[in-house]
Amino acid sequence: MKKIILLILCTLLVCTAVFGCKDVKINNGDKISIVATIFPQYDWVRRIIGENADKFELTLLLDNGVDLHSYRATADDIIKITGCDILIYVGGESDKWLDDMLNKNENKNMTVINLLEVLGDKAVEEELKEGMQGEEEEDGEDEEEAEYDEHIWLSLKNAAYLCPVICDAICKADAENKTVYEKNTEKYVSELNALDLKYKEAVDSASTKTLIFGDRFPFRYMTSDYGLDYYAAFIGCSAESEASFETIMFLANKVDELSLKSICKIEGSDGKIAETVKSTAKSADLSIITFDSMQSTTANDVKDGVTYLSVMEKNLEALKLALK
Repeated sequence: MKKIILLILCTLLVCTAVFGCKDVKINNGDKISIVATIFPQYDWVRRIIGENADKFELTLLLDNGVDLHSYRATADDIIKITGCDILIYVGGESDKWLDDMLNKNENKNMTVINLLEVLGDKAVEEELKEGMQGEEEEDGEDEEEAEYDEHIWLSLKNAAYLCPVICDAICKADAENKTVYEKNTEKYVSELNALDLKYKEAVDSASTKTLIFGDRFPFRYMTSDYGLDYYAAFIGCSAESEASFETIMFLANKVDELSLKSICKIEGSDGKIAETVKSTAKSADLSIITFDSMQSTTANDVKDGVTYLSVMEKNLEALKLALK
């Protein structure tokens, strides 16, 4: 899939105004300002800074329920980004607008963490699997250009690898409390690894090793981590919402062929495709199971106690049901 991310005219005008000002700062007092584009990064930072949260101004950029692929920056967002001390973002195709902005930004004191770049060879390309409905190519797009799967946070292994890198940036910004941040990170990584082991044990003991998603599929990193196979209606970054007859039939036939007991979907989906696959398959008593990709988690959810680990624990329970 190839996409062109366009900024609205007013945002471009604001960018021009902001970039003309050097060393813009929006943090309160002497607080260290950190902008995390999406919830998983935001929550990782919360765990790393821990009891020193009052030293930081931490912003969750995508805090309006819009996922990474549909986001458009506001003027206020641009000011926050260009004036922060540390910026943490995914760095995929959906963040091309942010790469362009950073190339023009004159705040040279900012520490920028592009998570896909940090992952390097651990990042995987998007995969158009058998039966999956593709998107039409835009005229003039380079069909050979690799496009990496952006949903890196849906791997506990990736999280455990990335958190120490984020910790290093925070330690440089507040060297006086380096030991605190390193201890918090060590403890958090041990929790991530412990949950990772539970995932492995669940998959090893499962009778089924294949997932069927009547939806987009942002969980490729997760299935890759544990050797699972999958079939889905669309790739994870797809903007498509209507599945073709061929796609529905392919997924329904796979359900029957593999004698699966469930069909999966992601949070926020209306479930229509999954329901259609269910009604088309010959298998009886199929259940529909929801996985949470954390693409629209907000600060209000955080106030209600939602954490990265709590969501991944719920996904583990969903995975156990799907692999029965």
